[in-house]
Amino acid sequence: MTALATSGIGQAATSMCTAHSPAHRVALVELYSSEGCSSCPPADSWLGQWKDGSTSKGVVPLELHVDYWNSLGWTDRFSQRRFTERQQSLTDRAGGHVIYTPEVFVSGRELRSWARPHSFETRVQNVMSERAQADVAIELAPRAQGTASGLDVDARFTAHATARDTLNAYVAVYENDLTSQVRAGENSGTTLHHDRVVRQWIGPVPLVAGSARIHQDVAVSSEDDKAIANGNTPVSRFGVVAFVESASTGDVLQVADLAACR
Repeated sequence: MTALATSGIGQAATSMCTAHSPAHRVALVELYSSEGCSSCPPADSWLGQWKDGSTSKGVVPLELHVDYWNSLGWTDRFSQRRFTERQQSLTDRAGGHVIYTPEVFVSGRELRSWARPHSFETRVQNVMSERAQADVAIELAPRAQGTASGLDVDARFTAHATARDTLNAYVAVYENDLTSQVRAGENSGTTLHHDRVVRQWIGPVPLVAGSARIHQDVAVSSEDDKAIANGNTPVSRFGVVAFVESASTGDVLQVADLAACR
C-alpha cells in the first residue's frame, strides 16, 4: 500500500511517501462513536469534514468505535474494546468518571461543546499557538501495488528537551468511505457513512532517551477473517496517524497524518 503525504512529498519512483509534523502543535481530534447510538451519525458527519486531513489546518481526526453499545441490539463491526478502554482512560486522567457517545477529545482533553464552531475553533487555535514538544515522522511503503494488502509503516518519534513527562508513542491505521446498513438498534433501517475510522491501533510504545520508533508490517486482509479490509480495497481509502502522548495527563504533544498515495 502506498500513501500520499499530507505534509511531505510522495515519491512515485519508489512508491514511498512521507509526512513530518510541523513546528507548532497540531490538534488530534478523537471522536468516540458507535453505530448503535442514535446521537452519533451527526457527529460522524461533523468529523467527516476533515476526511482528507491536513496538519496545515491544525486538525487530525480519528473516529474510534466503542463496544459498550453492542449489547443493545446492534453489533458495531468497527468497535474494539481497546477504544472503550482508551476513552475511559482519558476520562479518568481528567478526573471524570462517565463515558458516553458521541464524545470528543481534542489533543487528549474532552470538549463537550465540540458542536459549537467557535468553541471548537478556539480550542484548535489554542493548540496550534503552542510550539510542539515533540516531532513525528511517518513513512509508508507498499507491500502490494494498487491494492490494500498491507502497509509497511515506519513512524519515528522524538521528544524535545522541554518535554519532561513520561511519553508514549502510538500509530493508528484508519479507513475512509465506509458504509453500513444497520438492521437493529437505535439506528435500525439507517444507512450510515463513516470516515477516518480506526481499524488498527499500535501502542503505547514508551519513548526511551527521548525517542521511539514503530516499524511494523500491518496486514490488511479480508473482512471475512475479521481483519480490517477486503484485499481489493483501493489504497486511497487508508491512512496512518502517529502521535506522542503524555503518559500521566493524556495530553497529545504532537501528531502527524499520512493519507494514501493515489
